[in-house]
Amino acid sequence: MSTIRCIGIGTGGGDAPGLNAVIRAATKAAILKYNWKVIGIPDGFDGLIWPEKSFELTLKEVSGILPRGGTILGTTNRGDPFHFKEVKNGREFTHDISNRIIANAKKLGMDAIITIGGDGSQKIGYELFQKGLKVVGVPKTIDNDLSATEVTFGFDTALHTVTDALDKIHTTGASHHRVMVVEVMGRDCGWIAIQAGLAGGAHVIPEIPFTIEHICKHIAERAKVGKHFTIIVVAEGVKLPPELHENRRASSVGNLIGNSIAHLSKKEVRVSVLGYIQRGGSPSPFDRILATRFGVAAVDLIANGGFGMMVAVQGESIVAVDVAHAIGHLKSVNPAGELVRTARAIGIGFGDE
Repeated sequence: MSTIRCIGIGTGGGDAPGLNAVIRAATKAAILKYNWKVIGIPDGFDGLIWPEKSFELTLKEVSGILPRGGTILGTTNRGDPFHFKEVKNGREFTHDISNRIIANAKKLGMDAIITIGGDGSQKIGYELFQKGLKVVGVPKTIDNDLSATEVTFGFDTALHTVTDALDKIHTTGASHHRVMVVEVMGRDCGWIAIQAGLAGGAHVIPEIPFTIEHICKHIAERAKVGKHFTIIVVAEGVKLPPELHENRRASSVGNLIGNSIAHLSKKEVRVSVLGYIQRGGSPSPFDRILATRFGVAAVDLIANGGFGMMVAVQGESIVAVDVAHAIGHLKSVNPAGELVRTARAIGIGFGDE
């Protein structure tokens, strides 16, 4: 029989649509199915650095949050207790306060903790698990780049947001005969760029090592057949050609690529950096359902003693995977895979030929 009486829930890293759905599902399952007490850990692990910030999550606290974007617990991507930064006497230094985290979790009565986050948050959770804290992970990233799970919540909503933006950009690009460069999130893994590009009718997706010359060639070929506008979708972390790489920090990659295209092609170019709107908004039905499944599965995993594990999607099932095998292996789009082959078959260019 489970000895769990109280669990904590925390969200770390960047926000993603569906976080509140996980919090709601885990809280409701813990209370209604197992009669456990649930404590919300605010702002990543900050609620365990300063335990007075933590508070009890009740059914009332999570009522109505299913459709809300963001996280009611708050989050941070700078809350690493193993490399905690403090300033004393005007000097910044880093030290390990993980023992304080574990001690404060015990003081708050937490028998186990659900960490909802991406690769970085899961790594911190696993390191705390190795030091004796009972931790279960829930994968979270709009980038869809965690290799242990086929999909993460937040990704589908981000695709909807980007696709809607591309639909709108399409009409203005066509009206003005412009080249429209759209920069999306996804670091260098490419999932948002390739899938939103397919859904939004993009003409060029320079994810594979590309050259500006090849992109301009594709633009010129479109013009020859009466297509006087081009939609280009590029991920924020794309590998730039050598001539642009040294200027990467000077501007967004969208602007660097857009300026280079304008210079070489003599075309009118406009750049849209979608930025953080991709993280915001109400989660899609798919993400609400997936997040709810993850939340319930994480609670069941705690009840069954599956600590040091993370819930994941494999096929049609929610499974448990070892966090040690889930972290540090980011999943990227296969340049020779089915998605890229599909895009090429319908005339989408990748700037590589």
